Amino acid sequence: MSATLPADRPTTGFGATPPDAAEASISRRSRMRQSRVLGALFLVGFLVYGTGSSLAASIVGHPHFLADVPPAQSVLALGAFLILLVTAVDVGKAVLIFPILQRHSVTTAVGYVATMIVEVVFLSIGALALFLIVPLAQHAHDPGAETIGATLVAVNAVAYQIGELTLGVGASFLCLLLLRTRLVPGWLAISGLVGYVFLAAGTVAELFGLHIGLYLTMPGFFFEVALPIWLFTKGFRAAVFAAPSAARAAI
Repeated sequence: MSATLPADRPTTGFGATPPDAAEASISRRSRMRQSRVLGALFLVGFLVYGTGSSLAASIVGHPHFLADVPPAQSVLALGAFLILLVTAVDVGKAVLIFPILQRHSVTTAVGYVATMIVEVVFLSIGALALFLIVPLAQHAHDPGAETIGATLVAVNAVAYQIGELTLGVGASFLCLLLLRTRLVPGWLAISGLVGYVFLAAGTVAELFGLHIGLYLTMPGFFFEVALPIWLFTKGFRAAVFAAPSAARAAI
């Protein structure tokens, strides 16, 4: 008469990984993979926009720039393209982070996605305005061409400020959620909250003609670099990454 094992008792071969340990390993790999992809997107967006904006500014950042565009039109086009590329990065970032945020606050998750969509729209408007300068430069000596060129540069600047104002407000709620849930360390979430509040304040100042926006973006630089590094090395906190919050607060 042969003995049978209970149906609910797991059987493993010699040296096999217990099911619980295997599931934990898979869960950790999934958490780190998602964390690293998001970290990469945050860092790539920050670097690509900075590069694109610098390239464009090197061409259109001085008065009477239009006549100088034709020899450097490829540089201007590359800068505009990089700014436009950031829109794809931001969409990917919003899509990937949505299910993570949704476990803790549906309102914040939806709000952050909406924030990124609005920002993408305005960044795209600014990039397209820069692209239009390239064909306009072929008529640099025509009456009114310089005025149109200056207007296109202003459109890019205003579109950027409105897009970043939206980001500053929406991402502040993201950082509040990160702080409440401890998905990342508190000091990191607080640095992001401070950085985004300063970003929003700086964009409002720029829109009203007070040119201090660059200085007010500096606190946010730390978060934009520190968050990707943390996500690459540590990832989102395992204890709260997969499990929904005990009380889903809509903040």
